[in-house]
Amino acid sequence: MILDIYKDAFEYSAKDWKALIVLGVMCLFSFLIIPAFLIAGYGYRVENTAVHGIINGNDPLPEFDDIFEMFIEGVKVFLVQIAYLLVPMILFILVVAIAGSIDGSVGGDVFIIGGLITFVVGIIACLMAQIGICHMAYNDGAFSKAFAISEIREVLNDIGWLKCLTTYAGLIIITLILSCAVTAIIGIIFTVLGITGGMLGANAGGIFVLGTFINSLVTMFIVGPYLSIFNTRSIGLLYTMQI
Repeated sequence: MILDIYKDAFEYSAKDWKALIVLGVMCLFSFLIIPAFLIAGYGYRVENTAVHGIINGNDPLPEFDDIFEMFIEGVKVFLVQIAYLLVPMILFILVVAIAGSIDGSVGGDVFIIGGLITFVVGIIACLMAQIGICHMAYNDGAFSKAFAISEIREVLNDIGWLKCLTTYAGLIIITLILSCAVTAIIGIIFTVLGITGGMLGANAGGIFVLGTFINSLVTMFIVGPYLSIFNTRSIGLLYTMQI
């Protein structure tokens, strides 16, 4: 079933390359803050489509319409993520403070153990935040549903915590592999071109710079948006496994 989710998300993310370009442009201007919220809002729409759809269905990619509404949706997603991540952040600060107040190796042991606990809590918080956003989308965007802890815990229990964590870990691994693979392929191509060009008297340095520039463009306008849609679609479909 997890592989079916990945397969669906892979195909779904490539349905409209224009959407990837638009997301890439938003990413380029995300330092202006508003585009960053629009990106989060579009991701929410992808999840909203997924939680109301089925695996291997024929769901279309969301439209870039109602920009103000998409902005508000992005703000809601941001607030949900921040709220859930506050728990591991506060826990980490407490661990650092306690470990720092203890002298010797005991303080180091406290830091290591506390760090591991914080890491586990952080993983759980990230997972609950993602499922919380899906739960909000499934309940017509009701903001309070993102913090309905008992309902979200029930969803996770129905799906299975191990299945959720396995899917989440798989998404991280796939994201890293695809990102590194594309970067490596482009890097190898332009390294070969640079060496060959240098042997023929061309400007090898210029070729390497061009390769870096193209690599950045591909990452920003294709790979990054593609993986963003892939991840949000996958989490949304994971949510449907308990319905």
